[in-house]
Amino acid sequence: MIRVHKKIKYALTALKYMKAKKPGELTTAKEICGHFGIPFDPTSRVLQIMAQREILEAVQGAYGGYRLIADLSRHTLYELSLMIIGPFAMTDCSEKDGACERIDKCILKDAMARLNGKVLKVFKDVKVSEMM
Repeated sequence: MIRVHKKIKYALTALKYMKAKKPGELTTAKEICGHFGIPFDPTSRVLQIMAQREILEAVQGAYGGYRLIADLSRHTLYELSLMIIGPFAMTDCSEKDGACERIDKCILKDAMARLNGKVLKVFKDVKVSEMM
């Protein structure tokens, strides 16, 4: 079964929540986590990563938080996934180093590579704004 990584779901949840707010309004990780019942540490880290990649702006201080600054129609689900969890691979053999210990005897590696490519294409075709 194909699943979207939890950190990607936390990122999409945060982005959708922030998009519904007034432009420029700040949001904290604590606020998002409390509202949706999601874990603080991975959500906070995802927000930090998106701020480093200029999807969000981080405002420091006692009344700080994050605000959405990017046009989400210019970013794909693939880009979001790549920045948060790294290269896309459905199986070990789909990774660059082909980390599977059975790669030499595997009769599915070509089929898995094709499947990985097709799923990757979907992620590259879906804009983050479509998930809002």
